[in-house]
Amino acid sequence: MKIDRKGSAVWQGGLKDGKGAITTESGALEAYPYGFASRFEGVKGTNPEELIAAAHAGCFTMALSLILGEAKLTAERMETSAKVTLEQVEGGFAITAVHLTLQAKIPGADQATFEKLTSMAKAGCPVSKLLKADITLDATLVS
Repeated sequence: MKIDRKGSAVWQGGLKDGKGAITTESGALEAYPYGFASRFEGVKGTNPEELIAAAHAGCFTMALSLILGEAKLTAERMETSAKVTLEQVEGGFAITAVHLTLQAKIPGADQATFEKLTSMAKAGCPVSKLLKADITLDATLVS
């Protein structure tokens, strides 16, 4: 099976004074503004790193749901956040790390099984496979 998804960006102007808009094929983002200020100065708007963080959190959580199902477990609730680190390195900027934080309530799961399955999801998630950054995970099983 092969699935293609599309996103697009329009940019006008220079790096610091320019502005852009990001659109997703699904319409979840429609000409959503982004620019230097929203990326580096905390001004309202989005940026590529937070979009990658949201994508990674969503992908990891869905991958874990699949793996839980294969282990005959179902999450009552999972909440994942991802922190993407952008750093200036030799030759420019790079995403150097992603840290996933998971809080999960999974009836019937013990700690050892939980740790094994979350590790499998971290490694198997397609977004994890895409990123070359160091990906770490803090996973908490909630009772």
